[in-house]
Amino acid sequence: MTELAVPPPVVTTRWWRDAVIYQVYVRSFADGNGDGVGDLLGVRSRLGYLSDLGVDAIWLTPFYPSPMADFGYDVADYRDVDPIFGSLADARALIEDAHGLGLRIIVDVVPNHTSDRHPWFEAALRAAPGSPERARYIFREGKGVAGELPPNDWESIFGGPAWTRVGDGQWYLHLFAPEQPDLNWEHPEVHEEFADVLRFWLDLGVDGFRIDVAHGMVKAPGLPDVGAAGQAEMIGAQVVPFFDQDGVHEIHRAWRRILDSYEGERIGVAEAWAPSPERLANYVRPDELHQAFNFHFLKAPWDAVRFREVIDESVRTSALVGAPPTWVLSNHDVKRHVTRYGGGERGLRRARAAALLMLALPGSAYVYQGEELGLPEVLDLPERYLQDPQRLRDPDSGRDGCRVPLPWTDAGEPPYGFSPPGITESWLPVPAGWRDLSVEAQVRDGASMLSLYRAALALRRERPELGDGTLTWLDSPPGTLAFRRGDTFACVLNMTSGWVEIPHDRAAEYGEPLLASSGPESSGGVVRLAPDSATWWTRDNV
Repeated sequence: MTELAVPPPVVTTRWWRDAVIYQVYVRSFADGNGDGVGDLLGVRSRLGYLSDLGVDAIWLTPFYPSPMADFGYDVADYRDVDPIFGSLADARALIEDAHGLGLRIIVDVVPNHTSDRHPWFEAALRAAPGSPERARYIFREGKGVAGELPPNDWESIFGGPAWTRVGDGQWYLHLFAPEQPDLNWEHPEVHEEFADVLRFWLDLGVDGFRIDVAHGMVKAPGLPDVGAAGQAEMIGAQVVPFFDQDGVHEIHRAWRRILDSYEGERIGVAEAWAPSPERLANYVRPDELHQAFNFHFLKAPWDAVRFREVIDESVRTSALVGAPPTWVLSNHDVKRHVTRYGGGERGLRRARAAALLMLALPGSAYVYQGEELGLPEVLDLPERYLQDPQRLRDPDSGRDGCRVPLPWTDAGEPPYGFSPPGITESWLPVPAGWRDLSVEAQVRDGASMLSLYRAALALRRERPELGDGTLTWLDSPPGTLAFRRGDTFACVLNMTSGWVEIPHDRAAEYGEPLLASSGPESSGGVVRLAPDSATWWTRDNV
């Protein structure tokens, strides 16, 4: 048996160390005003559902004023609400109502870039090269005889050059869409602006921030070419010169001081892509952010050996800096894991098992809206609906299919309660086959995915062994994982496509089944684990 320990927290308030945080993609959660687009009024109307589900906090994707070139991740005003989503008064009411139900609110902050419609960038375009207005962004002269070539060979994450030329001949940097110009974090005014933005929302009552592209604000000095290795190449701890630069950590330390100056343990969560778990752990050192998304876990293939390796490494590296691990299976930028795990019945079985695995691991878990319903990726959206800028540049990597609105009722026709009665079209169409996946249908079905999540989250709250703490691996057959949390709780996962038999005396060490995604069966002196299943066991009499 191998024990992996997470050191005890050094703070007295520790809600974030074992919280289950639910990601609301606002456009697709619930439409409160009937325009076919989700909004803050819709979120507010469904807070009771989230409270009943059993989550601890809600992370809201950007709802700020935006031209929506990247669905809100191109921010034109960081201190207001886009009319599509409501008003600042709606945001205040949502925060108050959530707190009344014991739910915390985390909002997105987008510090790597603004919208090209942000007043700062509009002023930069009106100003001359070398002006104070342009100094807030990254403007450079081009290469070539007449500056006709980009300043370096960097490419946008969305495809194509990371530079766009303006009328006077200079180029500006945008690591994402041209409508998302990168800020210059060497400029003190940028630091001051975002410190004020954080305080604005903290004063309004939010409980923390998810920091978009937390690894991207600082670029390597001199903006060197990537070279022949290619933009995506990462060798050891060496990364491309526009991501995971050491200078980002000074920004996060400054933000941690702001967060710590408020009561209630306000938190920062890094969306940080790093080449190794060790580099990722740098973002959650004691004086930096509280959590970082564990994309290594999200990307792990359905294989017991690989899952154990990722879990071991995640727990080990988080422990080095005293932080809790985080676990996430899906989000608004990747294909839903029901589909990634094989789709159909097989994908659904694996997703059910993965949910129990994730919620049994030490640390904090993130649930992307709709995964508690077992929603698959929508792969056949009509062309006229496809709007993702990433997809427009790379047809194989569009994110529309994981952003389809949630089905709430099983009556009538699509969009199944996403919008008020009488509204028949949503910004992305809800498949007709999702009637049986709706919240209303699954609430009535004790064997549904929603019922499984509700039961697991209730048990997670009731049992002190779960959440923050230690993990002890147990011996188990090939293709399976088994671990104990505390003295009385065990999780056993069969990641094979066949039934796995465990001698009854060994299964007795686990205890009695507490909750299962499927099976198990007991007969003839053996316990048989169902294919692609997870079971929670308890030894409450110990």
